[in-house]
Amino acid sequence: MKSRKMAFENLAEKLAQTFKRLRGKGKLSEKDVDEALREVRLSLLEADVNFKVVKEFVAAVKERCLDSEVLESLTPAQQVIKIVNQELISLLGGKARPLDLSGNPPVVIALFGLQGSGKTTAAGKLALHLKKNGRKVLCVSCDVYRPAAQKQLELIAERAQVGFFTMDPNTPPEVIAKKGVEKAISAAQDVVIVDTAGRMQVDADMMEEARRIKEAIDPRESILVADAMTGQEACKVALAFDEVVGITGIILTKVDSDARGGAALSIAKVTGKPIKFVSTGEKLEDFQVFHPDRMASRILGMGDVLTLIEKAEAAFDQKKAAEMEKKLRRKEFTLEDFLDQMKEVKKMGSFGDLLRMIPGFGRAHVDVDIDPKEWVKIEAIINSMTPLERRKPEIIDGSRKRRIARGSGTQVQDINRLLKQFFQARKMLFQMSSPEKTGRFRLT
Repeated sequence: MKSRKMAFENLAEKLAQTFKRLRGKGKLSEKDVDEALREVRLSLLEADVNFKVVKEFVAAVKERCLDSEVLESLTPAQQVIKIVNQELISLLGGKARPLDLSGNPPVVIALFGLQGSGKTTAAGKLALHLKKNGRKVLCVSCDVYRPAAQKQLELIAERAQVGFFTMDPNTPPEVIAKKGVEKAISAAQDVVIVDTAGRMQVDADMMEEARRIKEAIDPRESILVADAMTGQEACKVALAFDEVVGITGIILTKVDSDARGGAALSIAKVTGKPIKFVSTGEKLEDFQVFHPDRMASRILGMGDVLTLIEKAEAAFDQKKAAEMEKKLRRKEFTLEDFLDQMKEVKKMGSFGDLLRMIPGFGRAHVDVDIDPKEWVKIEAIINSMTPLERRKPEIIDGSRKRRIARGSGTQVQDINRLLKQFFQARKMLFQMSSPEKTGRFRLT
C-alpha cells in the first residue's frame, strides 16, 4: 500500500495553506492581499512556472482582488479563491479544445517532440482514444533511428487494436509518412497518426526532417508531445517546433509523475497553443482530454467530479453499479464487494488518485493506493476467509488472522493492512453515498 505524489500536489498544498490563513481573517486589507499573493507567487515559481507567466498572473489576480466588492465582502477569502480559480482556468487555456477532425478522411495527425517525451506511447493512447470514439485509426512509424522504435509502435497499435504501417528503416521518414497516408486512403481509415522521430535535444537535422514530413502529408493537426517533468524547458521546445511546423496543440505526458507542474501552467500561455490531452499513467487507457477548469479545481483542492464520473461510466457495468448504489444506501459493503470494486477501479487508475478528484479529498493524505503486485495477495487473503468473515470483517481477531495468513501464504501484517484499507474505503464510500453529506452527487 502506498501513496503517490502527483503533479501539482506540492503547489496545491502551499496554496491551501495560503488560503487557510486568509480564511482566518474577518476582513481583508490591501496588505493581506499583498502577503497572500507574495506566497502564491513563490509557490508558482517553486513549481517551475515561467517567471513572466507568474508576474502576469499575480498582477491580474491582484487587480481583481483589490476591488472594493471583494475587500468589503462578508466572505473575502472565498472571493479571492474564486478569482484565483478563474485566473488559473484562463492561464491553462480557458476551455477544452477538441481535435480538428473535420473534412474528408483520412484526417492526418502528426506527433512531434523530443526523444523520451513519451511520443510513441502517446500515439497509441491517442489511437485508442479515437477508436473508442468510433474512428478507424492507422498508426504510422517514421522513427527510423531509435532501435526498435518501429516495433514498439507496432506492438502498441496491436494492443490498441488499430492499424499499423511502416517501411524499411532506410526509407526517408517523409516517404514513410506519405505512403502511410496513401495506405489509410486505400484501407478507408478515418485517422492517420504519424509518429515522428525525436532527438535528445532540439537540433537542425530534426527540425528539417519535421519540416519535410509536414510538407509531405500536410497534417490537419501538428501536435507537440511534451514531458511535464521538464518544466519550463517544455516551453522552449514548444516554441522551437512551432516556428518550424506550426503546432496546433500539445499532449502533456507524465502528469502522473512527481513533476512540479510548471509545464502545464506555462506552456499554453507562452505558446498560445492549447493543451489538448494529458497522459496520466503507463496504461494505454491513462489518457484524458485536458479540461482547464477541472485542472484548476484539482490544483485548488476542489476535486474533479466530472472526470471521476466519466471514468466511472467508462469502466463500470451499469447494472452492477446500480446494485452497488443500493447496497451503499443500506450501509452494506463486504470484503467480497471490496474485491469486486477494486477490480473495477483498477480499470480506472489509482484509487488514491480517484479520491483526489472528490471535493474534500483533494488534499487528503490517505494511504489507499495499491501496488499492482498486491492484487494477487489481496485476492488470496479474501479467498482464504470464511463467508461470514467476508460479510463481517469486524469479527476477524488475532487467531482468525493467523489462520487466514496460513491459508493465503501471507503474513498477519498483510491481513492488518488489508483490513485497514477496507475500513477506510468503506467509510469514504458511505460518506459519498450519504445524501445529507453529498447532496445530489452520485457515483453513477
